[in-house]
Amino acid sequence: MAMIMRIRQIGFPLIFLLVLLPAPIHAHGVKGSTDVGGVCVTARYDTAEAMSYAAVTIRPPEKGLDFQTGRTDRNGRFCFFPDGKGEWEVIVSDGMGHQLKVVVPVEQASTATGIKTTGHGKGESSSKFEKVVMGLSIIFGISGCLLWWKSRKAA
Repeated sequence: MAMIMRIRQIGFPLIFLLVLLPAPIHAHGVKGSTDVGGVCVTARYDTAEAMSYAAVTIRPPEKGLDFQTGRTDRNGRFCFFPDGKGEWEVIVSDGMGHQLKVVVPVEQASTATGIKTTGHGKGESSSKFEKVVMGLSIIFGISGCLLWWKSRKAA
């Protein structure tokens, strides 16, 4: 009986703390930036209507693997940042037989610099030290509440 009480005294708080400890201690956050430069291509039909959500393929000057694929936005625009010099080929296709090929001469690789950085997810505004302190504070706070509750029940 004494052994069961000892297991309860040590085991439950230990399990409780392990459950409360943040599992993804080494997880990473997400940050983004708004960049200037690059190349934007706008695709329109001859009626001036935008080729909305049309498939886009970007081919580098080396003509090896495609550099990038995607879709235009609702205004028929697609932007990319070339990483080398030469003539880049942009192919826009709406899947119904209409296709636009544009050759974009690039004299230097894009060296975009971030203007504004934002973050979402884990780690967006707290340093690792702040997270450790916060975690320890939570653990000690919950432990204090449990010990207070236990002493109140015993009295």
